[in-house]
This record gives sequence, C-alpha cells and structure tokens, in this order.
Amino acid sequence: MVFSLHNQSKLVKERKRVGRGGCRGSSCGKGQRGQKARSGGVKGGIFEGGQMPLARRLPKRGFSNVRFQDEVIIFNVGQLSKLFEDGQEITREVFVQRGLLRSANTAQIKVLGGGSLDKKLIVHADAFSLSAKEALESKGGAAHLTKER
Repeated sequence: MVFSLHNQSKLVKERKRVGRGGCRGSSCGKGQRGQKARSGGVKGGIFEGGQMPLARRLPKRGFSNVRFQDEVIIFNVGQLSKLFEDGQEITREVFVQRGLLRSANTAQIKVLGGGSLDKKLIVHADAFSLSAKEALESKGGAAHLTKER
C-alpha cells in the first residue's frame, strides 16, 4: 500500500469521549442519574458527603515556634577549661575536630559563664553571656564574635 495524503493512519488513537449519547445508549456508561453522572460532578477524596470534615471538627489551638526557632549549642566556660589547654584558640573547626560538634551542624555556638575557668582561652563563638565574657577576659583570654547579629 502506498502512503498518500488520503489514506494515512493516525499516529495517536483518539480517546472515546463519554457522556454524549450515541453507541452507549442514553446514560453513556455513566450509570443512572445522580451527581457522578453529571459533568464535573466528582468530589475530591476528602469530601465526607456534607458531614463536617475531620479537619474542621478537631480543635486548633496555639502556635508552635519550633519550625522557626534557631538552634543554639551551649558550652560553659567550665567545660571549655576541662577540654582545652592553656592559651588555645577555640573555633568551630576545633569543636568539630574534638567531636563536640558535627561538621554539617549549622547551629549557633553560645558560651555561658557556668563553672570555673582557670586557663587563658581565646574563644570564637556566635554569642557570649556577660559572665562568660568577663570570665574569659579576667584570665587574659578573649571572646570573639564570629558573626554580628
């Protein structure tokens, strides 16, 4: 058979359009009367037949800040005094090397003034309490902020 314009076959088969009479009879394969027999009459999966939906029946109260709060890892100057040597410079990388912090952790580091400090330490952290800053500076160390807030 020779291919020509008057006898070409379709590449994609046309789908059967239901609901228009013809070979399928009066109901066109859509059952009897009712909402599902009408065009656009199919409701979503969460529709409960007019009953008050579950999402509206349950009480909704309060607000949770968990999704928005910043994660902060806290170290006391007493802990730093036990873990590090005299005169050492402490940065985020040093915390990761010692296993005190994971390398992928992007949480802020805050140093608090709990415990006793008996060594000179130079600490780089995201935040310091006033007592921690005073304790570090009284022993000749320093408290450096890594990023300004």
